[in-house]
Amino acid sequence: MRTEFTAEQLADPDIRESNQILRTCVHCGFCTATCPTFVLLGDELDSPRGRIYLIKDMLESGRAASEQEVRHVDRCLSCLSCMTTCPSGVNYMHLVDHARHHIEETYQRPFMERMIRNVLSLVLPRPGLFRAALVGARVARPLRGLVGGASMTAKRLRAMLDLAPAALPPAGTSARATVHRAEGARRGRVALLTGCAQTVLAPSINEATIRLLTRMGLDVVVTAGQGCCGALTHHMGKQDTSDAQARANIEAWAAEAEGEGLDAVVINASGCGTTVKDYGHMFREAEPALRDRAARIAGLAKDVSEVIARFDYAPTRERPGLRVAYHAACSLQHGQQITAVPKTLLERAGFEVRAPAEAHLCCGSAGTYNILQPEIAGRLRERKLANINRTGADLVASGNIGCLTQLSGDALPLAHTVELLDWMAGGPAPPAVEVALARRQAVAGVAAE
Repeated sequence: MRTEFTAEQLADPDIRESNQILRTCVHCGFCTATCPTFVLLGDELDSPRGRIYLIKDMLESGRAASEQEVRHVDRCLSCLSCMTTCPSGVNYMHLVDHARHHIEETYQRPFMERMIRNVLSLVLPRPGLFRAALVGARVARPLRGLVGGASMTAKRLRAMLDLAPAALPPAGTSARATVHRAEGARRGRVALLTGCAQTVLAPSINEATIRLLTRMGLDVVVTAGQGCCGALTHHMGKQDTSDAQARANIEAWAAEAEGEGLDAVVINASGCGTTVKDYGHMFREAEPALRDRAARIAGLAKDVSEVIARFDYAPTRERPGLRVAYHAACSLQHGQQITAVPKTLLERAGFEVRAPAEAHLCCGSAGTYNILQPEIAGRLRERKLANINRTGADLVASGNIGCLTQLSGDALPLAHTVELLDWMAGGPAPPAVEVALARRQAVAGVAAE
């Protein structure tokens, strides 16, 4: 693609990088076939190629973002399926991140939209505030019918209430700063990102991760000073906020890496993993010390499935005879290009793994997307659930808390992949397994009669 940025514009490192990305695009349109919003809406401007044209015009002209550009960029899920498909290697992720930051800096959103986005960026990264907000949402849920109207604000408020779980699990202790010692001979030492929303919605995921890794001979360090990875605010264009959140994690983990050492920074929410693995790029223009630390942490960042496979996972229970539909989170399969490892581990653990049709398409979660774009997210959810249910599986496994939250409420129980692997290696059965086994026993009982 031909670009016409001025020399003055190209002095800006973000413009310079976007220019290189734009020039890589050859307009082939392969990306349109795998873009969820184009598949649903059929609008060229809601495809990666269409958005690239809009972003190019917006950045090249140097003007403030227009309503049209904001509308179509906002509809992008950042699922990155286009990057998996693209034969030219266009780094759409960095381009759309730059566009979102430009929008945040130059476009005045309506008051209610600004308020919702600011509330989300304030509350979701802070577990204490998030828990309080979910308690409030649970109390307010009976009043959902009073939030009438067809306005986008009303739809977003209803989406918030709908996504809030009917009950919250007890606050776990896995997020407390400590070192969980390896069982037996120590084989390695890793840090764990405990996350923000996940510690409230499903602390059992971190608990399963710690149990499994310590049984495999790893010290698991939960560092003081870590917090949200920065992904939620980063994808809303709030670069200063996301950089501050990322910097806190970098400093916390770098201190451990430079002290007793780390073999990996383990991340069990794939949406977070994609961002942490990009820390080196995010801080490429920072002062040398921070730049080098960021690059080091990005290199250490690993999805939990990568670490489990690296240290030779082995189950200890007999095969459970359960069929698992594996939902590949976009941030794992497209963002991190991890596709086979989780399925291989589940098969090694003794599950019969089934892959739903259209596995490349997003479920509609995408961080805060299912709140900010509830109609599109809802259509993607129903499409995904229909494909999952056609597999005939007993339960669903995924590696991302956002996907698990988005797909909850359907007939099939859901579990994080690490919870299933932990159970098969001696840990407690997650609720999803108990439900699946009970249903199978009930069916067997009926058949016996």
